[in-house]
Amino acid sequence: MTRPQETLVGEVRAWFGDRAVLTDPADIEPWLTDWRGRWHGRAAAVLQPQTTQEVALIVAKAADLGVALVPQGGNTSMVGGATPPGDGSALILSLRRMNQIRLIDREAMRVVAEAGVVLQNLHEAVGGEQLRFPLTLGAKGSATVGGLISTNAGGTQVLRFGPMRGLVDGIEAVLPDGTIHDGLSGLKKDNRGYSLDQLLIGAEGTLGVITAARLKLYPAIHSRAIAWLGLDSPQAALDVLQSLQASTNRVEGFEILPQESLNAVLSHIPATRAPLEGQFPWQALVEATAETAQEEQPQELLTRLLSPLIEKGLVRDAVISSSEAQAEAFWRIRDSLSEAERATFGPATQHDISVPVEAMPRFMADAAAEVEKAFPGTHASGFGHLGDGNIHFHVRSGTRGGADWLEREGPSVSRLVHDLVTAAGGSISAEHGIGQMKKDELARLAPDRVRHLRAIKAALDPKLLMNPGKLI
Repeated sequence: MTRPQETLVGEVRAWFGDRAVLTDPADIEPWLTDWRGRWHGRAAAVLQPQTTQEVALIVAKAADLGVALVPQGGNTSMVGGATPPGDGSALILSLRRMNQIRLIDREAMRVVAEAGVVLQNLHEAVGGEQLRFPLTLGAKGSATVGGLISTNAGGTQVLRFGPMRGLVDGIEAVLPDGTIHDGLSGLKKDNRGYSLDQLLIGAEGTLGVITAARLKLYPAIHSRAIAWLGLDSPQAALDVLQSLQASTNRVEGFEILPQESLNAVLSHIPATRAPLEGQFPWQALVEATAETAQEEQPQELLTRLLSPLIEKGLVRDAVISSSEAQAEAFWRIRDSLSEAERATFGPATQHDISVPVEAMPRFMADAAAEVEKAFPGTHASGFGHLGDGNIHFHVRSGTRGGADWLEREGPSVSRLVHDLVTAAGGSISAEHGIGQMKKDELARLAPDRVRHLRAIKAALDPKLLMNPGKLI
């Protein structure tokens, strides 16, 4: 531990007590590795404030001393965005003790939650008031509000409600000089210049430390139903989605996957069953909901809207869940895809990418063909959130495999995929962020964008102390 770090740790302990500091290597170790186990760092201490004022004091003192800080919530980043540098030059600033839900306002349909509130706990708290926060993802039992905002998280309900950016109504944060930005008032109109709230969303902790947020709520779901469809192609899936959206605004999820990925789940995940009897090149999961008993119920809605599409041959076959247990079973298949593919097909480069929605079917086919041509023996395919233009595009090692395939050829494969995405007017990060993993690729493919991001960073964090080594 360097002298400035020792000084900061000593000050924090004196101000807030022993609970505010972790220095035992065994206590620190779990927070030094990212969610996927690909990035490893070092930190001499974890600082654990419990209030916004404590965060402000720590950040201000760190700025005075020149100590870099890595804000961290649930440590669920998929791109190494919350992992400290490997040289031990930064301390971890954990927001996990800031886990209070300050307010649930039924009239305004808003909740004010601190940065360390775990997403699942937020769901349960507002659910007790017959409300819901409509963002969910696989890491909901660990991911925290601050991290979800800092990465502009997506998930499976983006189709109807948008990503985290669309669900945030205000932010409280500590800026790099230790000043507190209070944006929790929920003003409908505020024309005082640049929006600090919007700058902080998706900034991955590089512009400040989010301490709390005012979030939008919606009425709790009265009922839901899932349709599982057999389809011929991604284009057929998009045609089905557009037909449904033209008739209703109650479709919340639309996920597609190839038959081979479904087969991987069926062979690897115990107690899973194929939703449909036949085999189809592509499958889709569609979720519809109702907020009241007076609305047309989701099962009837899906039956009515899908029947003519089946008659036209656009949908080859379909089944609609008849119970909540069956709906959960369908979602379990979708949520198990990555695990099952890893176990069944071996190493793969994984790409969280987006292109314009209308271009996605063609991109999926053309990009797979381009990659397989450039790297003979590999196999490429995608699954995910078609309606958002966000697909998880995986390139499997195939006959080019081997224990070192990811290290040997993975970077070259990813560069090609990212080139194809960029040429299609897309993004190399749809919902996971840039972190450490994609920083160099972002600079290669979007130098002007990175130059502008660096200018903003320099203005707000001139000492470059907030989450060093991430994003830019």
